[in-house]
Amino acid sequence: MSFDDEPADDEAFHPLGEAWQDELEDVLEETEYDTELGMEMAKDAMRVTEGELAEEEFHERYHDDVMEEFGEDERPIASPDDADEGGMGSMLSQLGASEESRREMLKKASAGAGFLGLGAWATIEDREPADIAAAEETTESEDTGGTQWGMTIDLEHCDGCLSCVTACNQEHQWDDGANWMYVLAYEDGSVESPEPDDFDSVRDFNYLVRPCQHCTDAPCEKVCPTTARHTRDEGGLVLTDYEVCIGCRYCQVACPYGVNYFQWDEPDVEREDLEPEGIYDERGRPVSRRAPRGVMSKCVFDPARQDGNAGEELVGTTACEQACPPNVIQFGDKNNPASDPQRYEENPSRARTVIRLNSELPSPNSVESSLEGVDNNLDAVLDAVDDLTEEQVALAKGVELTVEEYEQDAPAGDTLPEKEETVLSVVSAIEDSGLDLETQDILVRLELGEEPGDDEEFQGPSEELAQERFEAFADGPESQFELLADIGTNPNVTYLGNQPGPNAEQVEGPTSYEDVGMVDVRQDVLDDQTIGLDYS
Repeated sequence: MSFDDEPADDEAFHPLGEAWQDELEDVLEETEYDTELGMEMAKDAMRVTEGELAEEEFHERYHDDVMEEFGEDERPIASPDDADEGGMGSMLSQLGASEESRREMLKKASAGAGFLGLGAWATIEDREPADIAAAEETTESEDTGGTQWGMTIDLEHCDGCLSCVTACNQEHQWDDGANWMYVLAYEDGSVESPEPDDFDSVRDFNYLVRPCQHCTDAPCEKVCPTTARHTRDEGGLVLTDYEVCIGCRYCQVACPYGVNYFQWDEPDVEREDLEPEGIYDERGRPVSRRAPRGVMSKCVFDPARQDGNAGEELVGTTACEQACPPNVIQFGDKNNPASDPQRYEENPSRARTVIRLNSELPSPNSVESSLEGVDNNLDAVLDAVDDLTEEQVALAKGVELTVEEYEQDAPAGDTLPEKEETVLSVVSAIEDSGLDLETQDILVRLELGEEPGDDEEFQGPSEELAQERFEAFADGPESQFELLADIGTNPNVTYLGNQPGPNAEQVEGPTSYEDVGMVDVRQDVLDDQTIGLDYS
């Protein structure tokens, strides 16, 4: 093979470690496809994202071997003149002929992220916000300026309820344990999580939420011989065409994040029970809901929603985001500064404050009706409106003082602008009653203005003091990071707080997967299904 002359390298190349890499190699051994080719391609695909190998050289290096193994090479940059017109048909026939043998892969099937050493996520150092902004500026300058769907996930406010996991399963119907979304409680020696049956607050646990990262430069795409795994132009989603995937599992080896699952047997949900508008995207390609037998699946960021198949009101949303009670998952266009994930990322303390105020403030209508005929002084207002506190008035006014005007409109489906508007409506209702919240006395009392010294003029409301109030009320995250950002995949998921340390390991959380009718580890299901079966 073309890589025989490469120097031997016993060190694990996979970011998730040697044990994970060895398991993946065993998985490939159980398929009909070339194990060595899959492992070497995955290794070099990551070298491409890291900038150690040119993409053109990568494709040229493996073109002959891919053609020999699969009958065609449909990877980007591969020459179309070399494509074998009959290659796809022969591959599909090859797949059908060996389906029964795939049952023997039960013991080797991927176990999922449940028992990963989470310290793999600590292989990069936290970056300062300025470094992140510079990286984003570089990414945006290189893209086409279109939509890039992604997430900002606030790990410090996650409560481990697993609502996102169950909502994803209800929408996509993947098999038990093939979790497209994972929530993992962990401890790493520096930070501890309490016992699952002895804790004061669910916030005492440390969590990592792990969907697919939908990388801008995805190694899994680079190794796919058929273009089944591909990055869609519209929205930058990394998807799998179920009708083109041949189940070689090379993408599973090349994924640095461990998010892929192979559908080894008939799915739990029958094909006729799936709604077609949820399966096919705007191009007519089957890329969503549970995978058919013999192909790969993973988190897809709901292309059926983004394409309007589920109704225009769901464009720009995901099931996991909508199901999250503490609103820690912010999904939207990462290329739009006005989007939910970018607003949240830009000023987490303010975003956290807006979300809390939206749920805790009395409604604008109730404030307005409660203040009819009330004296225009702050104490009278607070006495007249039930459940309205001075702190809430100060924070709501602070939100008004720090409203940012964006050149772009917020994308469809975003909720932070709506929540902010509710907060601003409460401020308007108070001021419409006759109380001027920008007088010197009230601003000083609300800690939104500095008391002037002798012979000094009052400087009016202060955005800096408003920000201080946000940080005192909701605080800001201790860190901001991307998983494995140093390997150059340009993931489109940003995390706030709770980055696992190098010794991080999963522990039981306050809500178990069993509690919500789910399974933590796919291997447990596969093991149960093999009991009493004889494939000799």
